[in-house]
Amino acid sequence: METKQDEMLSKVPEVTLVFWIIKILATTLGETGGDALSMSMHLGYLLSTGIFAALFIAAVMVQVKAKLFHPVVYWVTIVATTTLGTTLADFADRSLGIGYAGGSMMLLVLLLGSLFFWYHTMGTVAVDSVNSPKSEAFYWVTIMFSQTLGTALGDWIATGTGLGYLWSALLFGTLLAIIAICHYRTKISTTALFWAAFILTRPLGAVVGDFLDKPLIGGGMALSRRGASVTLIVLIVICIFVFPHRAATKTH
Repeated sequence: METKQDEMLSKVPEVTLVFWIIKILATTLGETGGDALSMSMHLGYLLSTGIFAALFIAAVMVQVKAKLFHPVVYWVTIVATTTLGTTLADFADRSLGIGYAGGSMMLLVLLLGSLFFWYHTMGTVAVDSVNSPKSEAFYWVTIMFSQTLGTALGDWIATGTGLGYLWSALLFGTLLAIIAICHYRTKISTTALFWAAFILTRPLGAVVGDFLDKPLIGGGMALSRRGASVTLIVLIVICIFVFPHRAATKTH
């Protein structure tokens, strides 16, 4: 019999193929949308980070206060983390001069620290355990760090190492495929595989987003950041309203 505790899990989406498709679209949107505000509109990384931080906080508050799972609210919050992650990582890497490698290492430590304290406090970091304001707080802080790390990591691999956007996309896509194979063919923890995949979808979205809007001389397609962002928003909306979304339920 389902308890009131389990009903609260309806705020967390079931992890399906559609979930990962929307996640990749959202992370790509985070890159093009963040760059549109900070670069195309010339607001700079710091001001853009402040704007997206306010949107992120507002979105999380709505998400936490919601009684049930609402796909639109959830994915708006995810997009808020990706756009904030883009400008925050760019600010740390470029404006503060930390660099791609230094920024990635710092954010990796923060992410691992968030997961450690979440596990130490709640006893699990499984997505289907997010059933209280406290676990939701850990969940969104962890996601915020993972999105920011993903941006820095994508920039580091694509530009810092000279690999380029397309080869970087192939690299991250291959790593995600390996994780998918591990999910179906091995007994590796599904929680560990989920967070590994969740983290890697961000740099994939980052390099794809950069490939779309960076200048030709820089290895991109020089597409309009605003146009690319609008297209991605439309695709996300279609996925949300056309494909069924269910709440996550306990698998153990």
